Amino acid sequence: MSLAATVRATVPASRRPPAPGGGGPAGVREGLTRALRRAAPALIGYLAVRLFGLLVLSRWSHVRGHGIWPTLATSWDSRWYLEIADQGYDDALGTRVNENNLAFFPLYPVLVKAVAGVTPGSRATVALLLAVGFSLIAAWGIFAVGDRLYGRRVGILLTVLWGVMPVAMVQWMGYTESLFTALAAWALYAVLAGRWLWAGSLATLAGLTRPTGIALAAAVSVAALLACRGGRGGRGAALAGALIAPAGWLAFVAWVGLRVGRVDGYFLVQKLWRNEWDGGARTLRELRQLLVYMTRPQLFLVVVSVVLIVSVGLYLLCIAERQPIALLVFTGMLLLVVLGSGGVYFPRARFLLPGFPLLMPVARALARARRTAVVGVVLGAATVWSAWLGAYMLLVWKGPP
Repeated sequence: MSLAATVRATVPASRRPPAPGGGGPAGVREGLTRALRRAAPALIGYLAVRLFGLLVLSRWSHVRGHGIWPTLATSWDSRWYLEIADQGYDDALGTRVNENNLAFFPLYPVLVKAVAGVTPGSRATVALLLAVGFSLIAAWGIFAVGDRLYGRRVGILLTVLWGVMPVAMVQWMGYTESLFTALAAWALYAVLAGRWLWAGSLATLAGLTRPTGIALAAAVSVAALLACRGGRGGRGAALAGALIAPAGWLAFVAWVGLRVGRVDGYFLVQKLWRNEWDGGARTLRELRQLLVYMTRPQLFLVVVSVVLIVSVGLYLLCIAERQPIALLVFTGMLLLVVLGSGGVYFPRARFLLPGFPLLMPVARALARARRTAVVGVVLGAATVWSAWLGAYMLLVWKGPP
């Protein structure tokens, strides 16, 4: 299949005019232009809500005497990725808690180092610009998934909703959420389009980006194996996609084991970060403590708790709507990893940022709304709330996002 055909696949066949220009560079350019034109309202909407959030953060930072660039580029986990880009990984397990950088996956710092090597500016600036750029690629992929499944209006609403999630400010920080979401969105789109090698390759890269890359690998592998069992064409490509999808995650886990001289080295590193699987016991304890026993719980922790509860409810709606199996496996595994972890509680809303299919029931409900004013009020209120909470999260809340 030509590259032009792959590019043209970003527009659903039922709404796609015949493509002139063949499979050469002109055809590729035409396909990209057409796909970008179709996604333009979603990308503009996404930019608008995120720029509003940045404006609120800028004004609040000015009042409090903080610099906005250090807050976005060099705070909390951003420092770990920059350290890896500068100095590489630790070569021993050690015994110090929350100190071993082998807990952080390599693709983002590798990209930061590579791009910074051929461009002016600091690695921190490059890391921040890459995050913003990948957020736009993620927004395009999210639109493509929504558009393919339910039409352009749902795709636009889904993209904007992702941009106004409670902790969406992280999308424009030196973190890996935007890169991972971009890889996840386009991998899931490739699954829907039957592009198994693309799906497997993107899942491999996602497995080198975040621990939750295993959720995307499972989604691609399950969907590909079901396609093989279904006896449809392209069984060889589907089987190859299923096999390569978990390769990135497995490769990094194996490499960490070799580096520290223990087969279970990666899991011991996670143990040093107090991030062990407990089947959700820690999550339930935190929820009960925050929502039942504490008289004045911290606002940010309450928001995290509400996000977790609502996400479970949205997943049940996704099942009821019979979303494609790849989307259900991805979000189901993501929820399982996030809720079942015994690690720190406060970043869990951030960990769910890549789970954009959970927003599909909301996007579809808004798309069916007969009155445009209803959509405007919902999105407007969500935009203001997300912008305010983003500034609060970075300037008032004392912990990492």
